[in-house]
Amino acid sequence: MACLPDYAELHCLSNFSFLRGASHAEELVGRAAALGYTALALTDECSLAGMVRAHVAAKEHKLKLIAGTELRLEDGTQLVLLATDRRSYGALSSVIATGRRRGKKGSYALARADIEGCAASGLLALLLAGLYWRLRERRAAR
Repeated sequence: MACLPDYAELHCLSNFSFLRGASHAEELVGRAAALGYTALALTDECSLAGMVRAHVAAKEHKLKLIAGTELRLEDGTQLVLLATDRRSYGALSSVIATGRRRGKKGSYALARADIEGCAASGLLALLLAGLYWRLRERRAAR
């Protein structure tokens, strides 16, 4: 695989994203290493539950692990937040805790203002545009 450019998957769900992800975090890390990825972002939905297992596996495989999460905001916007350092990891944890406290058991509730509030923390945000536009089209059709 020496002919392939460096690659990092920045949106990956494990089985901690109930009914969406199928593989264990350790399996995802192992597969990413086997495919020659330079890094993997574990981005379970509003959760960091798989990070410890993924971290252990990433150390074994010498793969860079990026902490992240996928979020669906109250306005329907769907995005991925990625931590770039310890400070942004703290902000990521805080956003998840806020959403979980605000939501009913097993769910979460976050608004755009919650994300904007941590803009200076170093978090990277990836807009999942395809999902956003489909939702927008559905709303326009009503």
